[in-house]
Amino acid sequence: MRPIDLAGWLSQAGLRNVALEELVDGFGRRLNEAGLKIERVFVGMNTLHPMVRARSLIWESGQGVGQHFEFAHSEIDSDEIRNSPFAVMLRDGITERRCRFNTNEALPDVPVFQELRTAGMTEWMGWVQPFGELAPQVGSPTEADHAERLWLVFSATTDRLGGFREEDVAFLREVLPVFCVAVKATSLRGIGHGLLAAYLGNDPASRVLSGTVLRGEVQSVEAVVFFTDLRGFTALADMMPGRELIALLDDYFNCMVQPIVARDGEVLKFMGDGMLAAFGVIAGNRAEVCAEALAAAEEVLARIEVLNEERRGAGQRTTTLDISLHIGRVLYGNVGSDTRLDFTVIGPAVNEASRIEALCQPLGQALLISQAFAEAATSSRDRLVSLGRHRLRGVREETELFGLKVPSP
Repeated sequence: MRPIDLAGWLSQAGLRNVALEELVDGFGRRLNEAGLKIERVFVGMNTLHPMVRARSLIWESGQGVGQHFEFAHSEIDSDEIRNSPFAVMLRDGITERRCRFNTNEALPDVPVFQELRTAGMTEWMGWVQPFGELAPQVGSPTEADHAERLWLVFSATTDRLGGFREEDVAFLREVLPVFCVAVKATSLRGIGHGLLAAYLGNDPASRVLSGTVLRGEVQSVEAVVFFTDLRGFTALADMMPGRELIALLDDYFNCMVQPIVARDGEVLKFMGDGMLAAFGVIAGNRAEVCAEALAAAEEVLARIEVLNEERRGAGQRTTTLDISLHIGRVLYGNVGSDTRLDFTVIGPAVNEASRIEALCQPLGQALLISQAFAEAATSSRDRLVSLGRHRLRGVREETELFGLKVPSP
């Protein structure tokens, strides 16, 4: 296979947005078909995600892509990152580096080089390819002066006696730019989806990227509305320094989000100290969706209890959470102005969920469940107990509310 043939395949793969794993596997196999005898390929990229700093994968001859890695922003100073052979390259602006293992010279103090030589490899070659987009650095997300370029790192390792031949190096240098363009084409969509999902949620992100949403374009769907609010947050906000307050919010929101997402719920927005989420009802599976939403609520409250114990043990302030569950038809989609849109759910069911949550403190309950939810939750109905009929603000007729039965001792 000639470089021009491999470049043509890479171009087509990039245009078709071939999955990264498939792209790397195809590239590695074709390099070997061209006679380069590559045993291991490493590909890594940084991201725009607010939680994930970089992702990488390893391809091995005869096995394909077998290992994936993900690094949070907090791990940027970890030994694994600092000891990477790419750390010096990124720091010093080095775009190409070679290291032979079959010589008597001492190896650089890089753990992976020792591992590769022990595994019988004879040479490692690495490249850094900067992209044009700017990625905000940790701590300065809005400052152009504190931004770094998005980049891709690539390495190839061989066990050929004598290491890479000069024709191998020339081949790699010729096809790597096209490989990087193909990876960029397929990865930036994934980076964009991850970034949108972090702020909008997974389903809205997919809809936005697919171009299926327009301003004012909404659909009527049945959904369980999951509404939360931290109790006494206003008083806490008056007493706590800003950074401490944000850290508290992050701790509590983390307890709320994970159980919902794990059960296919969609977190739609954070509203100061509150959160709005929804579980879509599909094909009439109302009882199943209600059971999942109820399980999520219970797990959230259990996580809050554990968090409060940890925070009290550390001498930090704590608070409690109120949750309401309701089911009804909502309007799901884009609303807003011609310059700023919000992907959310609106409608009477959302308003009622908010007003039910406001009764948690007066009724001494951390979780309140609507009559509509109780009627739909047929598989969970025996776990609910009536708390009587109550009037919701702005709603003419009283409605029955429910809580969870207290387990017998």
